[in-house]
Amino acid sequence: MRIGVNAGHFVGTPPADFAARVTALDDAGFASLWFAEAYGSDVFTPMAFSAALTKRIRLGAAVAQVPARTPTATAMAAMTLDHLSGGRVVLGLGASGPQVSEGWHGVSYAQPLARTREYVTVVRSALAREEPVAFAGEHIALPSPGSELGKPLRSSLHPLRPDLPVYLGAEGPNNVALAAEVADGWQAMFFSPTFDSFYRSALDEGFARRPGGRPAGFEVVASVPVVLSPDVDAAADLLRPELALYIGGMGARGANFHHDVFVRMGYDDVAARVQELYLSGRKDEAAAAIPTELVEQVSLIGPVEKVRQELDVWDGTVVDEIAIQGLPDDVEAVARLL
Repeated sequence: MRIGVNAGHFVGTPPADFAARVTALDDAGFASLWFAEAYGSDVFTPMAFSAALTKRIRLGAAVAQVPARTPTATAMAAMTLDHLSGGRVVLGLGASGPQVSEGWHGVSYAQPLARTREYVTVVRSALAREEPVAFAGEHIALPSPGSELGKPLRSSLHPLRPDLPVYLGAEGPNNVALAAEVADGWQAMFFSPTFDSFYRSALDEGFARRPGGRPAGFEVVASVPVVLSPDVDAAADLLRPELALYIGGMGARGANFHHDVFVRMGYDDVAARVQELYLSGRKDEAAAAIPTELVEQVSLIGPVEKVRQELDVWDGTVVDEIAIQGLPDDVEAVARLL
């Protein structure tokens, strides 16, 4: 089981020792370093910063938001970073959610799967640079319709890797199937080994729609919270507030895809209670309502020996690589899992 780190996005301000931590991850031998974006720090700038500090660690977007940029702008950033990093970039894409897409970017969230499918097609066309990019879809049109001066263009930058890997971040079964159908990998969140067969079925559905079936090298990377501690309940306490945010407050009632993950896992009553408490402003109570059992389903917590044993279970799932969620304060301690 390969182990990387998903540093996420900066909240408040970047860590003062950010550069030192990134360098330590590269020196320690972690497989990858991923960054995210919501409605603050962007995903590509820390990737570029890290490329200048490191020599071998893989650098990934987990994920770049589809509504945040045109597909050609995303391809430009990925191609540029791939050159500057010596071919270490993985481009993860995600539809985001209606609150961020429409509230922050001013882009309709309607038909996210169809929009993502078109987006991936245009990104791949731009990366391949085989011909000028032209596309006429329901959501994306290049050149823009009715333009008198616009014409199909080919990137002036020659890609280092025309087949630069494109992954999709997904949680629901239809999105996971789409990743298997059109992408080079799936970036999983809130994955539970207990439900491995559920995700295998979703992936198989997508592979069945893909000419040639599952492509060689298709990869599943799961972002997983990891807390090393002799006290399992104390470790769970550190994760409950963030889980409460995602289950209860990340999206409106009825439109929270993270909440739906835990409903599918059988935690209907818990998820409903957490959401009710969180949306009424009782965030501490929402966190306290999350049982340790639920935390253990989607994270690795406790003593190093326990976590290593559980890694053996993960090793038997569809997951190829675990990305430890959050930039570790103590890289040396977490490196004991390598």
